[in-house]
Amino acid sequence: MKEFELKYGCNPNQKPARIYMQDGSELPIEILSGRPGYINFLDALNSWQLVKEIKQALNCCAATSFKHVSPTSAAIGLPMSRELKKACFVSDVKGLDDSPLATAYARARGTDRMSSFGDWIALSDPCDAVTARLVKREVSDGIIAPGYTPEALEILRGKKQGAYNVVKIDADYVPQLQETKQVFGITFEQGRNNFKIDESLLTNLVTQNKTLPDQAKRDLIIALITLKYTQSNSVCYAKDGQAIGVGAGQQSRIHCTRLAGNKADIWHLRQHEKVLSLPFLKSLGRPERDNVIDVYISDQDQDVLGEGVWQQYFTVRPEPFTRQEQEAYLSKITGVSLASDAFFPFGDNIERARRSGVSFIAQPGGSIRDDNVIETCDRYQIAMAFTGMRLFHH
Repeated sequence: MKEFELKYGCNPNQKPARIYMQDGSELPIEILSGRPGYINFLDALNSWQLVKEIKQALNCCAATSFKHVSPTSAAIGLPMSRELKKACFVSDVKGLDDSPLATAYARARGTDRMSSFGDWIALSDPCDAVTARLVKREVSDGIIAPGYTPEALEILRGKKQGAYNVVKIDADYVPQLQETKQVFGITFEQGRNNFKIDESLLTNLVTQNKTLPDQAKRDLIIALITLKYTQSNSVCYAKDGQAIGVGAGQQSRIHCTRLAGNKADIWHLRQHEKVLSLPFLKSLGRPERDNVIDVYISDQDQDVLGEGVWQQYFTVRPEPFTRQEQEAYLSKITGVSLASDAFFPFGDNIERARRSGVSFIAQPGGSIRDDNVIETCDRYQIAMAFTGMRLFHH
């Protein structure tokens, strides 16, 4: 297939639309089901690069959940605790523990379930039946992977009455070194961002604390690769082999740090026993439960706990999850890693990161206030590496 006609571009009025290879060669993809759109392919091609690079860097299968050309999370296939399975709504998935790929997607999809609603999925390895069954029951637009087992493909083709988008990509495809795009009729050209992210980026530790455990290196690599395909400005928190909070497309870096930190806090709070034991009505679906949990742990909890309201969601009225309880729980969190796609200009970013349990940081460095940022890290015994490389993505 040398080109594929799209229904429309970013919006219905943007016609005609298509994808094709500028040199006239075959597209490196095969559409196995559905009819992906313009934004679907933007998500697919960006998300595939992300999981492919994580697989190459860590030698682990990886998955990501994308929305509007930025990842909501990315994860590798590590075993999941009872609490994490319950928080991600996957406790009932048969065979989950036997499929690292399925646990990778369960983690990625479960990190920020509000943002992942209607996501695009990328898998680093051929999709198996367990992963396909997990995908089938979630609200999703499509999936890209280097292959599918026959059973997995049959399961996915049955989603959305046969209209679910399933794309297979040639895992050996290598794009040209130069890339172009047009804006307002003007053509831009640049070299592809082939910068390799690995442990060598984490050797320049500029803080007093120069201890960077292997788990922290792994999480920082995941965070940095995630940022490489996140709309800038961007900041990413990571822990236990997954991105737990992504702040994308903010004009101010402190707003990125706050946004991503708030998401990381919610990820932790969802695993608190008060949230895990919420007595939901059996008739309440997963998306509705996500919405209720989001309100329950917010300052507007009376919107789901108020008299005459809670009966719509719960069998009995839950006790409020007070701000004091939440702060006490979060204050015990440590070992979180944080990466930034460009330098931190002020120490306030470190102050905010510390409140979300950050112990390890990777950022390019190069600010005129680097000394202030380092000093703030030293105050809290945070280890910080300067990578020397910016990771803007637009």
